[in-house]
Amino acid sequence: MDSLPSLRTLNNVNVWRERNDEDGEPLSPVARLFHQPGSNVYIVAIMGSKIKLQPDVIKPILIHALLKHPRFSSLQVEDKHSGELKWIPTEVDIENHVIVPELDPNMDGADKFVEDYLSNLSKTNIPNSKPLWDIHLLNVKTSEAEALIIYRIHHSIGDGMSLMALILAHSRQVSDPSLLPTLPVMNKKPNLLNLKGFRFVYILWNTLVAIFVFVLTAFFLKDTQTPLKGPAGVELKPRRFIRRTLNLQDFKLVKNALHCTINDVVLGVTQAGLSRYLNRRYGELQKYNGVTGQEKEKNYLPNNIRLRATFFFNLRASTKINAAGVICHNIFFNTTLWFSNVPGPQEEVSLYGHQMAFPACSCYGQPNALMIHVISYTDKITFVLSVDEDTIPDPYSLCDDLEESLKLIKAAAVPS
Repeated sequence: MDSLPSLRTLNNVNVWRERNDEDGEPLSPVARLFHQPGSNVYIVAIMGSKIKLQPDVIKPILIHALLKHPRFSSLQVEDKHSGELKWIPTEVDIENHVIVPELDPNMDGADKFVEDYLSNLSKTNIPNSKPLWDIHLLNVKTSEAEALIIYRIHHSIGDGMSLMALILAHSRQVSDPSLLPTLPVMNKKPNLLNLKGFRFVYILWNTLVAIFVFVLTAFFLKDTQTPLKGPAGVELKPRRFIRRTLNLQDFKLVKNALHCTINDVVLGVTQAGLSRYLNRRYGELQKYNGVTGQEKEKNYLPNNIRLRATFFFNLRASTKINAAGVICHNIFFNTTLWFSNVPGPQEEVSLYGHQMAFPACSCYGQPNALMIHVISYTDKITFVLSVDEDTIPDPYSLCDDLEESLKLIKAAAVPS
């Protein structure tokens, strides 16, 4: 990270644990998948603060909030006999994990600076000689926040939902500091065994088809090679992280008009936005074929495009992980993008005593050129894009397409 400013660290605070390699707990199968070639994935969580950060206040809270969690105070060490990775408790020096760059808080181009800072982080890995996480405190004013807290956590420590839950467990409602944040509650889905007739057959058939396609994807079925699909080795390239915040009320209006869910609207906006982006990119490829300005809304999309997103669950009990690592890498690489959707707090919250302006999460190290993460907070929904700029050189245009798609869907579903 040569392009980052000089860093200073916090005062030395140590947490000691007795080390016993034989008593180490093995990593779960999914945790070990994230150490396989092509799957070295890090989670990046950005928390905007409405006030300047006070490192001396945050530091002792972090000791209580994170270092008491075994995974944040353990090394991942290969067992000498079995070769398997284990969690080994270790002495943690907070100075090596909390980084506070000395910055001009009122610098020009702060938003671009933060983008570059995050992109530079994606060029590096955390050494295995310490627990695989760090936190960066940036006291720089951007267009949406007075300062930023940036978490970088290896995906083997936990998934996005569990890490977000851990962070929010140490936040409180601004209106009542004695209360934890509240998250939207999903309506309970009917049990498959309680369904009857055609609906049961319909869900069962779709499930079987999805499993069949999943197996084919693991071995040879690839998405169409589009301008969104990255080349082999894309997981090794740096990322650009872009955010676009939209009004949650617009999603609710569409949801109520169409009698669907917020997730349905989010997926519809995402699909429409990707279609608009691809249509423009394919149109640009044909710009030398006599296309006029009047034809710019023409459909240039090829027929029968296969474009899918990927997510996965830890259902595998076997401890042998090498073959599974190859299969998972194939699944990720053979699809076009990663997609994640996480509900956030419904009210404004404070984190470590600092009122939050926004949360945003994403990843780097995944074998896809594009990841879209969607998170809600109070009355807003934020789309966070993690892109390989060689594949997607204009990520802001993709954000514009997502925003425009929401406007078009809202106009069609809720006529004025």
